[in-house]
Amino acid sequence: MNLIFDYDGTLNNCLKTYRPAFEKACQWLDDNGYLPLRHYSDKEISYWLGFTATEMWAAFQPTLPEKIREICKKIVGDEIDQQIQNGNAQLFEHTQEVLTELKQSGHTLIFLSNCQISYMEHHTASFGLDRFFDFFYCSEEFNGIPKYEIFRRFGSHHTGSYIVIGDRFHDIEIAVKNHLLSIGCAYGYGTKDELKACDLIVNNITEIPAAVKKLADTF
Repeated sequence: MNLIFDYDGTLNNCLKTYRPAFEKACQWLDDNGYLPLRHYSDKEISYWLGFTATEMWAAFQPTLPEKIREICKKIVGDEIDQQIQNGNAQLFEHTQEVLTELKQSGHTLIFLSNCQISYMEHHTASFGLDRFFDFFYCSEEFNGIPKYEIFRRFGSHHTGSYIVIGDRFHDIEIAVKNHLLSIGCAYGYGTKDELKACDLIVNNITEIPAAVKKLADTF
């Protein structure tokens, strides 16, 4: 079975590194007179997790000139990279045990994230993700196209059936638009509405292996 894993909000507790990066970009916007500084709640910030950087800034501040949004994207990206290098990145508890169990069960694990190449590489190095994942794909490699379209670029390259595992609508969209099974991660950053099309929903990462087995047994 091919298991397509989202990363942020599914395996990675990315708010730990995203909040300081987001706040640094907002501080720059305030310092330069583009946007008054204010406090954002975790809920407000976490809404943007799972979007590509281009999608996020276009939706969050659509009136900003594109060149300013590009500066903000770079500020966020650079700060997240620094946070990772400083050891502040954090996987959800039991992530590595879950991935080990799935790998040892004979599944093919596929990483698919709306992230930049450097982000993927830094996390892979920090957590040894290549111990678990057989294939890595990220949005920057495909010029930011939606995840469901990225799947169409590689889906035929692997034999066997697929299960998509993620916490946001971007992930479930892969399954819905490509007629795949899916597991929604309710412990992540998505809403119940985003996960309503899932075949199964888990409330803790430790529930994923049992959910995978249940869906795999239907083939």
